[in-house]
Amino acid sequence: MKNLKDILYKVSINQVFGDTNIDVNAIVFDSRKIENNDVFVAQKGVTVDGHLYINKAINLGAIVIVCEVFPVNKKEGVTYIEVSDANVALAIMASNFYDNPSNKLPLIGVTGTNGKTTIASLLYQLFKKAGYKVGLLSTVKILVDETEFKATHTTPDSVTINSYLDRMIDAGVDYCFMEVSSHGIHQKRTEGLTFAGGIFTNLSHDHLDYHKTFAEYRNIKKSFFDGLPKSAFALTNIDDKNGAFMLQNTKAKKKTYALKTLADFKAKILEKQLSGTLINIDSTEVWTKLIGVFNIYNLTAIIATAELLGLEKLEVLTIISELESVSGRFQYTISEDGITAIVDYAHTPDALKNVLETINDIRTGNEKLISVVGCGGDRDKTKRPKMARIASHLSNQAIFTSDNPRTEDSQTIIDEMEVGVAAENYKKTLSILDRRQAIKTACKFSEAGDIILIAGKGHENYQEINGVRTHFDDMEEVNNCFNQLKRS
Repeated sequence: MKNLKDILYKVSINQVFGDTNIDVNAIVFDSRKIENNDVFVAQKGVTVDGHLYINKAINLGAIVIVCEVFPVNKKEGVTYIEVSDANVALAIMASNFYDNPSNKLPLIGVTGTNGKTTIASLLYQLFKKAGYKVGLLSTVKILVDETEFKATHTTPDSVTINSYLDRMIDAGVDYCFMEVSSHGIHQKRTEGLTFAGGIFTNLSHDHLDYHKTFAEYRNIKKSFFDGLPKSAFALTNIDDKNGAFMLQNTKAKKKTYALKTLADFKAKILEKQLSGTLINIDSTEVWTKLIGVFNIYNLTAIIATAELLGLEKLEVLTIISELESVSGRFQYTISEDGITAIVDYAHTPDALKNVLETINDIRTGNEKLISVVGCGGDRDKTKRPKMARIASHLSNQAIFTSDNPRTEDSQTIIDEMEVGVAAENYKKTLSILDRRQAIKTACKFSEAGDIILIAGKGHENYQEINGVRTHFDDMEEVNNCFNQLKRS
């Protein structure tokens, strides 16, 4: 139990009806999860307005209602608190409820279009190998040192974030690395958190179904850096055209990394192979298992962050060569007869282009490159023709298929993709609605030495169709295909 007055510390309150000197059990924003003596925060969401469920929450036992508009009829014995922004109030209250855990350990946020999961996950690996207890809040999973929890959002809700940070404090965690999405920033899930550092990866076409314009998307990302304290560092990819923009108004210590331009931390690629990359960073050669220019940007950010957090450079570079690729991020398997299949989360035009260019940069040109690509339903439709154009242009054969169609018709999504294919590449494309069959077809088309890219889902182990999730893992599927080819 916590005292309501303590939980409301630093919350901007318009007016109060009732007693605030009371003890409450929990802070809840989903009326279905209300129990006795809980606080219910009524948020105005994208599709649902929590104000419609105030009475339901009270009937289930809520004794405090935090809302943006008071209901006409207030019930005796219930405290009502009016705020201008329920999302901000929820975030600050959640931090207070858990005694502000982000003040008790260095919390590093990673934001940008691509690379968030890789950077956060590899920082977790690096600091674990350096002997620290580490926390991770990522798209793939949540880790409290070595205890793993399932992740449901890139950036969880503010109550969940603070509850896991609180667990990390109890577990003696030394550092926490966290993905910070544009949705999370916009919905104020990171308000009330104290960040010791922020990392900007890059910015490209994504989430315009939600943010509507690229400028809005960019400005939301920037607001994260605007809010960093003086004690923090702000590390940006200065090669990205939006890199310097992110730092314009930050109070944090400004640091840069790059491959092309002058920067505080600069790397150079010396040699590329399918098994890894040789790089030079600050006059030191390092071998890494990571592949592709985009991953070397990620790696440079990781090295920079580790040094900014006080790790010795030699120790960092020694561990770098041991780091393993993240699940579903340029993860590859090789069949018995020498066909290479790469599974990658690339679900934006820029990410797909990066992965395909990386493969083309490494391959000899004598083998075929077959890509299996889909686009998610109920998401930014403008990406679809662009991704199809890129896949058909940079592959010898492009197979368009379903991704997570959600509530949309898979064939309609594919039709919208096909519009982007240039006339000269149309003969190189094939559309197969069933994703499993598309992967099987790619395997059957392949010969020894060929490369298959299966893009879009990466680490995801499900496919969502009409609101129903069924098990589906791209890596499992391609390995099953390889085993069947071996037996035939």
